[in-house]
Amino acid sequence: MHNSLQSAVNDLEKHGKLLRIKSEVDPNQEMAEIHRRIFDAGGPALLFEKVKGSPFRAASNLYGTYERTEFLFRKTLEKVRKVTELKADPTNFFRKPGRYLSAPFTALSALPRKARFRKPVMYGETTIDKLPQVVSWPMDGGAFVTLPQVMSLPPGSRKMMQSNIGMYRIQLSGNEYQLNKEIGLHYQLHRGIGVHHTAYNNSKEPFKVSIFVGGPPSHAFSAIMPLPEGLSEVTFAGMLAGRRFRYAFDNGFPISTDADFVITGTVRPSEKKPEGPFGDHLGYYSLEHPFPVMDVEKVYHRKEAIWHFTVVGRPPQEDSSFGYLIHQIVEALTPQEFPGLQDINAVDAAGVHPLLLAVGSERYMPFREKRPEEILTQANHLLGKGQTSLAKYLFIAAGNDLPNLDTHDIPAYFKHVLERIDLKRDLHFQTQTTIDTLDYSGSGWNAGSKLVVGCYGDKLRELSSSLPENLNLPDGFKNPVFWQAGVLVIESSSAEAIPKLAKSLEGYDWKGIPLIVVADDAAFTAQNTNNFVWVTFTRSNPSHDIYGVGSFVENKHWGCKGPLIIDARIKEHHAPPLIVNPEVVKKVDQLFSKGGELYGAI
Repeated sequence: MHNSLQSAVNDLEKHGKLLRIKSEVDPNQEMAEIHRRIFDAGGPALLFEKVKGSPFRAASNLYGTYERTEFLFRKTLEKVRKVTELKADPTNFFRKPGRYLSAPFTALSALPRKARFRKPVMYGETTIDKLPQVVSWPMDGGAFVTLPQVMSLPPGSRKMMQSNIGMYRIQLSGNEYQLNKEIGLHYQLHRGIGVHHTAYNNSKEPFKVSIFVGGPPSHAFSAIMPLPEGLSEVTFAGMLAGRRFRYAFDNGFPISTDADFVITGTVRPSEKKPEGPFGDHLGYYSLEHPFPVMDVEKVYHRKEAIWHFTVVGRPPQEDSSFGYLIHQIVEALTPQEFPGLQDINAVDAAGVHPLLLAVGSERYMPFREKRPEEILTQANHLLGKGQTSLAKYLFIAAGNDLPNLDTHDIPAYFKHVLERIDLKRDLHFQTQTTIDTLDYSGSGWNAGSKLVVGCYGDKLRELSSSLPENLNLPDGFKNPVFWQAGVLVIESSSAEAIPKLAKSLEGYDWKGIPLIVVADDAAFTAQNTNNFVWVTFTRSNPSHDIYGVGSFVENKHWGCKGPLIIDARIKEHHAPPLIVNPEVVKKVDQLFSKGGELYGAI
């Protein structure tokens, strides 16, 4: 159990899971480039001892592997699992009392505790410009806090159990922000802070917000944990830490006393300023948009504080471990939250929200011909609740057909679905709706469409990896290559029209190929699963970018008689993909070259 970030760093170092970097490193892209290389190699956590322009050390990649993430929480993770298992089914206690005897004591650690004397984070004060000004990508609008814990309370409340802690992007510098005086606060749809912001706009009280950085590793994780509304993140942070969340108040601002840094300030009621661009977890830049502004009051830090950061970019990245750990903890709750649902995977390699795979149950009419019925109800439940409502593509298959169907085995899952899907019947669109704020494939900011693909029934086809005989592609389309059997990727420049392709493909035998993806680079897209799901589902908007061979509309239902075609090329309105600065790459190369401090580290 860790009571501070320093404790976690010491623990990792003691067990050979941390690398100290003694050379001075520039937080402007160099630290991020080092982090990415170490992460990609499956390397250790990092402690930057000399950050250019800052008196503070910085740490990253603590959660860089699933194994290391479980190691950090090795003394508490199983205890938290037991609590969630009991929440899912309280009768478990009577069936296996020995397993769950510790659960009530684990729950006691969930109660926050007011710190009356020892408040480590209030050791000293600093200013925003003295914090490590971490910039990860060349086009980033400034320095950002990438692992913030943003706490707010409802108007008139000082009850920590009513608090919300979220991980909302914080811009420290750049754009129009007055350095040391104001910072940008970026939050998106379905975020708890929005409820508080609305309440303050309807009151006369100032909207006081505190931003924590560092502290016990469980605190950063609690900020992204999807908890039911009304259940405070401080309770979960306490359980996972095995130590009650310590807090205090300073001039009305809530303070996490175990944090390494606390930034306090007041959010302006309605004024906004441009925030971004920022290299984000879809693998592209989220562009500049107006977001709330926070006037900075104080910046506290503990003695020998460590700035905790990560690097966000095309997945998988360090934050992928958050999704892994969430699945480990809440797996038992899935059937309770979504009745009939057996398995779910918000695909990390596709940027999480663009692609959701699920396995449901068909129990409505076992005596009738198999067709998707109950799983469509389950799909609507998923799209109507919390974070899963942001899914853009939702594939849901009935587990009745294959009891061991695993959403995390993506090639096998797609094989199962594509063998059974009836493209004339099983495609269900939602148009003119909301999608993830960070997804620029849609028709506007937060605006786009969704596609639900339901699959239940006997196999309709054997998937093929052979092109139709005498296939002749129209001008502008070339290099057909299979990702896997049944899925063909065709290359095309962005100027070519897909309807032209769809028309030209009529008359060929496509029985074993139900899905065609059109991409800018077919070889790259088909190279591996991660490339395929990233390109296909982050670069397409279902209502605008889906076509079909022999497509038709019947009573407002769209379907196709031949293969489904997804246009996954980069369009003019898309955000640019993340590309590293070659000058930074050369500079970091020196650290990893013979004679450099990091030679042999990967």
